[in-house]
Amino acid sequence: MCTGKCARCVGLSLITLSLVCIVANALLLVPNGETSWTNTNHLSLQVWLMGGFIGGGLMVLCPGIGAIRAGGKGCCGAGCCGNRCRMLRSVFSSAFGVLGAIYCLSVSGVGLRNGPRCLMNGKWGYHFEDTAGAYLVNRTLWDRCEAPPRVVPWNVTLFSLLVAASCLEIVLCGIQLVNGTIGVFCGDCRKKQVKWRAVEL
Repeated sequence: MCTGKCARCVGLSLITLSLVCIVANALLLVPNGETSWTNTNHLSLQVWLMGGFIGGGLMVLCPGIGAIRAGGKGCCGAGCCGNRCRMLRSVFSSAFGVLGAIYCLSVSGVGLRNGPRCLMNGKWGYHFEDTAGAYLVNRTLWDRCEAPPRVVPWNVTLFSLLVAASCLEIVLCGIQLVNGTIGVFCGDCRKKQVKWRAVEL
């Protein structure tokens, strides 16, 4: 596959995953779909750190757009120098995206391990923090949270989605790092294909 085509495929995938992360983080702000719980005392710290919105979202959206532009003509022109310039920019933006995805993965992983902040026995707190993540496989503990309603499955589902999405983002940004580096040194094979067609004609 040409470096340009690969860059476009990676870019489209990164944009899709970044939007998934943004939506997932937005849903974490409204447990069980109820806006009445959007309060710093009712939501866990990991929700407010915005790992999905900032890290897996905006910080990955930029390299996604950059990868798509690296696979097209862009503003640097259609020549060899223009192609290498776009690929070089995508390398740096992909490295930036890796950092964002790692941030999202770290925040989401801690959010899964510690569990949500909820009301249990009349007290608000991280009641699953001492279980070291064991509550994830013991669903009988989930119903002990009195409020917000169904906050445990809500958080587990969305944080798991963020963990999976951020892992894929790390892989895709890594692929674009390699692809972009090849594009910087070797250029885009689409140029060669056009030349060969011209010779055949």
